[in-house]
Amino acid sequence: MIISIASGKGGTGKTTVATNLALSLEGVQLIDCDVEEPNANIFLNAPIHERKEISVDIPKIDKTLCDFCGKCSEFCMYNALAVVPTDILVFPELCHSCGGCKLVCPWNAISWDKRVVGLIEHGMADGLDFYHGLLNVGEIQAIPVIKALKRRITRDKRVILDAPPGTSCPVIEAVNGSDYCILVTEPTPFGLHDLKLAVEVIRYLKIPFGVIINRDGIGYRKVEDYCQKEKIPILMKIPHSEKIANLYSNGIPFVTELPEWRQRFCDLFNKIQAEVKK
Repeated sequence: MIISIASGKGGTGKTTVATNLALSLEGVQLIDCDVEEPNANIFLNAPIHERKEISVDIPKIDKTLCDFCGKCSEFCMYNALAVVPTDILVFPELCHSCGGCKLVCPWNAISWDKRVVGLIEHGMADGLDFYHGLLNVGEIQAIPVIKALKRRITRDKRVILDAPPGTSCPVIEAVNGSDYCILVTEPTPFGLHDLKLAVEVIRYLKIPFGVIINRDGIGYRKVEDYCQKEKIPILMKIPHSEKIANLYSNGIPFVTELPEWRQRFCDLFNKIQAEVKK
């Protein structure tokens, strides 16, 4: 089963839930899809023993064949190609590797080069199979790295995907295809606002989902009121606790120091599994 963990707002505790859930179960594969700022391994300390560069295709123009007709640049909706009377310019960072420019070229003047956009790393931590991706600094397209990570999914394991924050394309790529999505939120006006956006996205994707409220108990009840009104199950509440905060700030998953929470996360997984099987 694949469980994705997402949130509209950054900093709500997505990685906290992902890592503590993963450490509470057996036969788990945890994949950190927040390739712009992966941080799950801060808590896992998994030794990295495998690295692989991720590249994308970009057009290579043979200017001995090209007559600068401009059909490729007219086709490219991402403005990755610009044609002037005696030259053609390629902007690799804008290219989405769709292949359309090659299809419309009447002179077969376009072939492909490879451009490295990031890498993925693999390690193990106490039997936990761990992957994360690292987008190169300055790159604007996270999706190729996320796709490469998802190709490493082992379906016979319990797969947990730690998605990027927000509701943009990388989030959709990360959670798409999940059997269930956990939305992590916090009881604040900002948490509620971005939770509503995330709910819209997950409902559009038709993925079953529920909510975990992190830092529960700070006095703002409108998140719970919203979930009740929308009939969204509240799967768990993690209290606003100095002990948990201290463990987090030292990079320690709280299930290792508070073993009663390990059983709570096991019960959470069993509850989700039963819901998916209905």
